[in-house]
Amino acid sequence: MLHGKKIILGVTGSIAAYKSVILVRLLVKSGAEVRVIMTPAAHDFITPVTLATLSKNPVLTDYIKNQSGEWNNHVELGLWADAMLIAPASANTVAKMAHGICDNLLLAVYLSARCPVMIAPAMDLDMWQHPATQHNIKSLLSFGHQLIEPAHGELASGLTGKGRMPEPEELHDYLVNFFSHHQSLTGKRALVTAGPTHEPLDPVRFIGNHSSGKMGFAIAQILASRGAIVDLVTGPTILNLQHPCITIHRVQTAEEMYKRCIGIFPASDITVLAAAVADYKPKTRADQKIKKQAEGMTLELVKTHDIAASLGELKQSHQLIIGFALETENEEVNARKKLASKNFDAVVLNSLNEPGAGFGHDTNKITMIDHNDSRVFPLTSKTEAAKNIVDVIEEKLHV
Repeated sequence: MLHGKKIILGVTGSIAAYKSVILVRLLVKSGAEVRVIMTPAAHDFITPVTLATLSKNPVLTDYIKNQSGEWNNHVELGLWADAMLIAPASANTVAKMAHGICDNLLLAVYLSARCPVMIAPAMDLDMWQHPATQHNIKSLLSFGHQLIEPAHGELASGLTGKGRMPEPEELHDYLVNFFSHHQSLTGKRALVTAGPTHEPLDPVRFIGNHSSGKMGFAIAQILASRGAIVDLVTGPTILNLQHPCITIHRVQTAEEMYKRCIGIFPASDITVLAAAVADYKPKTRADQKIKKQAEGMTLELVKTHDIAASLGELKQSHQLIIGFALETENEEVNARKKLASKNFDAVVLNSLNEPGAGFGHDTNKITMIDHNDSRVFPLTSKTEAAKNIVDVIEEKLHV
């Protein structure tokens, strides 16, 4: 799958830079054309000669090639690549990428790249866990980049924890897997819902839930990375995605989400209903802020449109619908009831009883349930969970 692929490998100032030697060798052996760009700090850990010899291309660090004024065109490099992998990605480079700082050739190429960008961080445990680093990683994910999670193990400081760059063989396999799936959903249109809905009581207050939208956004990103044209209908969330194949439709209420989904659904081949839509809304909405009353207040609620059931009734034979079920008891029994009643092809079961799963987390533990069996996946990042979900979608579409 790597034969003929054009890959930029960015190497930054980290002790893990030594692993880049093996990675370049593996990529070239698999038929990829590799161009290595090193930051100045990376030279303190490994020599350019080694990587140039193995990649069979000059290693680039500076804008200017020689005294004649010939230069390394960062825009040309950004357009050349099929993928850009930054491994190792130091905390410093991650921060610069997140904030658009452009003080070396690697960052200039990154800002010019139109290809998928993958980041393999490598740093010490405390640096990885620091709120600033985590904030920067979330920013990069919101740009549509792919994070290759650091591994757990012994670190250069002598501590043991999360922060190690994955082994070169794992990074090689990640790229193989990426290109094997890349464009597998070309020609398919997908509808994804995400986030909560807010049902207003008055101009100030609303009924809502704790959904962050992270799961739905991750699914939209993976679908688009595999070639699908995605309409992402999202309730109120701070998340964003920048991808040429994703159109984001922002709504507030269940009614707005219903109307938008009903309009998009007929043209969709794949529908993933990851939003946490309110089941009820206030019967009336006050025009002015409701004042506190000593005797309390009775709130009358009415049902919202059942988006899942409505789309299930409209579903044609060529359309695939994946629903979500967030449960607190009798999880699989309730999920299977939803599978049947909503005319889903599969249900993603989330249990709030599982630590690290459900609302607000960056991780999730899912069970995929269809009419034949169920498949349990381990606790993992929501990006990895999204890949598992899309893998099942591809199996059902036989692509």
